[in-house]
Amino acid sequence: MLTLTDTPRIYVACLAAYNNGFLHGAWIDADQDADNIQAKVRAMLKTSPAWQLGDICEEWAIHDYEGFGDIQISEWEDFETVAALGEAIANHGPAFAAFYSDNQYGDVASTVEAFEDAYQGIYEDKEDFVYSQLEDLGTLDAWEKAGMMTCYIDFKAIARDWFITDYFAEPTSKGQVYVFAYL
Repeated sequence: MLTLTDTPRIYVACLAAYNNGFLHGAWIDADQDADNIQAKVRAMLKTSPAWQLGDICEEWAIHDYEGFGDIQISEWEDFETVAALGEAIANHGPAFAAFYSDNQYGDVASTVEAFEDAYQGIYEDKEDFVYSQLEDLGTLDAWEKAGMMTCYIDFKAIARDWFITDYFAEPTSKGQVYVFAYL
C-alpha cells in the first residue's frame, strides 16, 4: 500500500452511494478521538449523492487505510480502536505498528504499555544491537583491557543466542530492524 502521509488515516465510504455506482467518501485522520472520526463520517454521509436518489445515507464502510504499517483494519472496525491505533502510531511511530501486528496484549492501551516496556530501538541488524548493548554496558572496553580484540568476538553468534531467548526483531521498510525484549 502506498503511504502518502505519515499520519494514519482511513477512507470511509457511503455504502448507499457505493451500491448506486458512486464513489463517495472521505479520508479521515485516525489520530483523533472516536467522536471526531464519527462526526466526520456523519458529515461525509450528509453530502452523499445517494440522497438525491432518495436513499437514506447512514451506512458506511472503511474501504482503505494508510499509515498503519502491517496492522489490518477491517471494513467495519470500531472507531475507538481506529482512534487508539492512530494515536499510538502518531506517538510511537512505525515501530508500534510493527509490534502490534504480531503482539497484541488485549486492547490497544495494554499493547501500548507492553510496547513501551519491550521496545529497545531501531538498529541496522541484530548484530548491531548486540554490539551497541555491549558497548553501552562497558563490556567491550573491559574485554579490550583484558587483551581481547573485538574482531575475534562472534557478534552473530551472540545475536543468535540473545534473539532465541531474550529479544525479537521486526524488519523495517528500510532493511533495518526494530528490536523488542520478550516480556
